Amino acid sequence: MLYRENGQFKTSYRADQQIFPIAQDRFVIGLIIAAALLLVPALADEYMLRAIFIPFLILSLAAIGLNILVGYCGQISLGTGAFMAVGAYAAYNFFVRIPGMPLIPALLLGGLCATVVGVFFGIPSLRIKGLYLAVATLAAQFFTDWAFLRIKWFTNDSASGSVSVSGLQVLGLPINTPLQKYLFCLLLVIVFAWLAKNLVRGHIGRSWMAMRDMDVAASVIGIRPVQAKLSAFAVSSFIVGVAGGLWGFVHLGSWEPAAFSIDRSFQLLFMVIIGGLGSIMGSFFGAAFIVILPIFLNQALPALGSLFGINVDTALVSHTEAMVFGALIVFFLIVEPHGLAKLWSTAKEKLRLWPFPH
Repeated sequence: MLYRENGQFKTSYRADQQIFPIAQDRFVIGLIIAAALLLVPALADEYMLRAIFIPFLILSLAAIGLNILVGYCGQISLGTGAFMAVGAYAAYNFFVRIPGMPLIPALLLGGLCATVVGVFFGIPSLRIKGLYLAVATLAAQFFTDWAFLRIKWFTNDSASGSVSVSGLQVLGLPINTPLQKYLFCLLLVIVFAWLAKNLVRGHIGRSWMAMRDMDVAASVIGIRPVQAKLSAFAVSSFIVGVAGGLWGFVHLGSWEPAAFSIDRSFQLLFMVIIGGLGSIMGSFFGAAFIVILPIFLNQALPALGSLFGINVDTALVSHTEAMVFGALIVFFLIVEPHGLAKLWSTAKEKLRLWPFPH
């Protein structure tokens, strides 16, 4: 009886087309945003902000971008780490080479550069699909790894290949402390999640889903495959590029090409699979799962080992983490292909019927 829609009448098209048409959903989302803005800064210490909340927000943003491409348009990509690297290094060059360049325009320009690269490597999607497309996007990963490691111009002629940024500020407000970085990332993620949610609900999002479900039928009813697929690559790469800029500027501060290796691409793909394909909320679920699980294993396994008199070293924890990730991916692909977002949707449906059994 807590999740009923009875009495919630819609008397206009605007009310019917709300992102969250049910009042309970609006209340819960508002409560979550209020807790993120008020409770987390008040209760979380610096370690939690640095190790959990800031990585969670940035990886959630990257997962949203990848979910647009993989979950909504059905185009498999293994080059997400490459697009994050392009966004980070492009934003870095705009930031250090143009005097007085503000932080947010630098991040957005980095996202635009990632868009260009993403569209270029998305052109093969017009002819190939499935695993062949995954291999084509994987080429972007190897190319960017080589380019940012060998071409010194991208790193501002740094001898070691690593770059660093400092003195971040927005509208004269410094972004130095973990709390300031957390709030900055939170506001950007809220804006981009709202834009992505509106985009997938419109005609562009419907064209992506039509291409995902059956591209031949979509082209028959008038959807242009070139426009649909390349627009998905463009939007996805832009969001991922901005996330890459945030990862380098805000989370790391200084980085090298290894920070955006192929492991990052697989990590983001795992987030989308575990969280739920074709779901903005699933991107947050997957990011939370991937960020929290390693921390939980690092704390729980040594404690269990000491309880039973077993020496648990870091190598065993790392191998256990890889095995758990692999087992969970297989589990979700077999038992619940739509991930944690589907479980959340099923729980809401049961709340609509509770306490009645039918």
